[in-house]
Amino acid sequence: MRIERDYLTALLWGFAEATLFFIVPDVWLTLMALKGTGRAIIGSLYAALGALIGGCVMYLWGQMSPDTALAVMDMIPAVSQSLIRRVQGELSSMGLLALFVGPFSGAPYKLYAVLSGAMGVPLPLFALISIPARLARFILLSMAAGTISRRVPLDSRQKSLITLLLWTLFYIPFFALMPD
Repeated sequence: MRIERDYLTALLWGFAEATLFFIVPDVWLTLMALKGTGRAIIGSLYAALGALIGGCVMYLWGQMSPDTALAVMDMIPAVSQSLIRRVQGELSSMGLLALFVGPFSGAPYKLYAVLSGAMGVPLPLFALISIPARLARFILLSMAAGTISRRVPLDSRQKSLITLLLWTLFYIPFFALMPD
């Protein structure tokens, strides 16, 4: 089976961001949505699969070597000791429902994965909750980008440039305001 380039990119980006990369796959998915919302939704499924695989890798790392995994997490842009403590507190108080909070609060999935492994959450339960937790934001942003794209009377190149500009404008304050 051959995976189309857009979907393979979504899969690999989902994996990368779930492990050590720090730019969300939503960037690629919103660009895909410019070609059609349906394509971006399918891309979301691929990104979620990649994230699930990467999340399981990070979970196992957190389970086997939590101190090392958390030290590496602390080196990732926009991850800090205070964020690690916050996510640990969310997991302690909300359990795996905290995975639904992270995508909308700036806390990376990889951190929930490492801490879930370190805290002894059962891997099958972590994996099961990860799927809808990752898909929720992916699909919402894909649908929003696709809907807006259909209503904006620009060519695809202009829409792509605007989308990349908006992501750049998002990430500049995100990285500037996140504590070290």
